[in-house]
Amino acid sequence: MRYTSTELLNKLYAQTEKHIDKAISVWQTTPGAIFNHSAAAGKWSAAQCLEHLNSYSRYYLPAIEKALQAAQKPPAGIFKSGWLGNYFFQLMLTDSAGNARKKMKSPKDHRPPDTLNGVGGLTEFISQLEKLGTLLTLAQQVNLNELKVPVSIAPFIKLKLGDTFLFYTAHIQRHVLQADRALQAAGAINKQSATF
Repeated sequence: MRYTSTELLNKLYAQTEKHIDKAISVWQTTPGAIFNHSAAAGKWSAAQCLEHLNSYSRYYLPAIEKALQAAQKPPAGIFKSGWLGNYFFQLMLTDSAGNARKKMKSPKDHRPPDTLNGVGGLTEFISQLEKLGTLLTLAQQVNLNELKVPVSIAPFIKLKLGDTFLFYTAHIQRHVLQADRALQAAGAINKQSATF
């Protein structure tokens, strides 16, 4: 896949801003008990979805920042996705109903505990999204093809920075939609407000 670098980063930034808006305007008004409600055994609550995302952000945000600091080449007008990066990105995509196209089991160190502080997790999630927005802005000044980021589950595998942004933001979108479904099941939000 080929992307215009600026358009890609702008699109991902806009998506990140929408997630921040949802977290602040909708989720912050949700009681903690609702945020921790699980629809059924084995189903994650909204708080668990966010903790899962937070666990990945604790790895990827510093890794992306480190890659940005190593930039040497000027920005490239076109970003060309690598085959592995595109594969990881495609794995994260959802269907038209917002459900994961491919079900996957989370790595053990990214599985959230059953009981969580929903407020604390939400605060961290918002902070991490704001950091992501900053990094996407900084990435406008670098070559998305040149810089590499190690994959969390296998650090010896490195993806292009552009692929890392695609995969990482698609992963956020996947679990934001999952959190919305958990809140719908708990009766906290209606289906219309869950979409954007």
